[in-house]
Amino acid sequence: MAARKKATVNDRTELIEALDAIEKEKQISKDIILEAVENSLLAACKNQYGKSDNIRVSIDRETGAVGVFAQLEVVEDDMVEDTVLQIGWSEANLKYGDVAVGETVETEVTPKNFGRIAAQKAKQVVVQKIREEERKVLYVQFLEKEREVITGVVQRYSGRNICIHLGKVDAILMESEQVPGERFRPTEHIKLYVVEVKDTPKGPRITVSRTHPEFVKRLFEEEVMEIQDGTVEIKSIAREAGSRTKIAVYTQNPNVDAVGACVGMNGNRVNAIVEELRGEKIDIIDWSESPAILIENALSPAKVTSVEVNEEEKTARVIVEENQLSLAIGKEGQNARLAAKLTGFKIDIKCKECKE
Repeated sequence: MAARKKATVNDRTELIEALDAIEKEKQISKDIILEAVENSLLAACKNQYGKSDNIRVSIDRETGAVGVFAQLEVVEDDMVEDTVLQIGWSEANLKYGDVAVGETVETEVTPKNFGRIAAQKAKQVVVQKIREEERKVLYVQFLEKEREVITGVVQRYSGRNICIHLGKVDAILMESEQVPGERFRPTEHIKLYVVEVKDTPKGPRITVSRTHPEFVKRLFEEEVMEIQDGTVEIKSIAREAGSRTKIAVYTQNPNVDAVGACVGMNGNRVNAIVEELRGEKIDIIDWSESPAILIENALSPAKVTSVEVNEEEKTARVIVEENQLSLAIGKEGQNARLAAKLTGFKIDIKCKECKE
């Protein structure tokens, strides 16, 4: 009998040790799992006693020992109507000492077969709770990365979508969020912008993108120390993914060249971003509170002769030399289009010789 009892104690200790390991490995609180097991056992007690309102299940956090306790109301000996809820005064005084009618006493009512039931319930609850808590932990972890850049590993193509492994969870890079022309090899590491994280019964659903304008902004924040420490601020960004991006930067520090800081020595900073974007062209310009100056800068590399701005209608008329017209407009109107997105103004470009 003694050996049998010792084995039971060992089993209980193993449960606590297992939960300690789960807590360390999976970052799931042991107390959360034990509380869930206790609640599950409490529900099982309802089948045993028919009621559970006055029943308490307790698991020792050190040994794993399981106990079931019932709270009984002390009543006059001839007033006992339900032995599950009440105890006579004489019996209560015999068992618990000096107690008065109307007081509550607690007695252990652990069934003989409750250890087996507890073990089964514990196993079920632990598995279920681990899944739930892992899902919650993953959701919180990735929610903190929402609107940030993360690195994933390409697994495979699923039609035109790409399955990306992000560690403990996978994401799908939809075709609409892919840069036209980009191709990736399985096991290749790529950077992605986390657009949104949603909690679902199957785990966090993570929407990622390589076309989002904020993707470029975050890459600059990672690469440029002056942006990280707040010396340089990204004021506006306009992007046509895979082709060209325009970014307007600003600093209040007269000793810092905002554009130069983003370009880096010998272009090393911007080149690192261009490489990550597979050759996408990037124009970095100085931000200005003056719409006319900002529009002039935004049309770079074209040289502008004059800018007339209507701030109320958010329109601008830009005059350039004839030899700068095609450069200002850009291939298929891209330069002018990006400049308009960057500044928020509708821009009409005319050559000087054509000015009426």
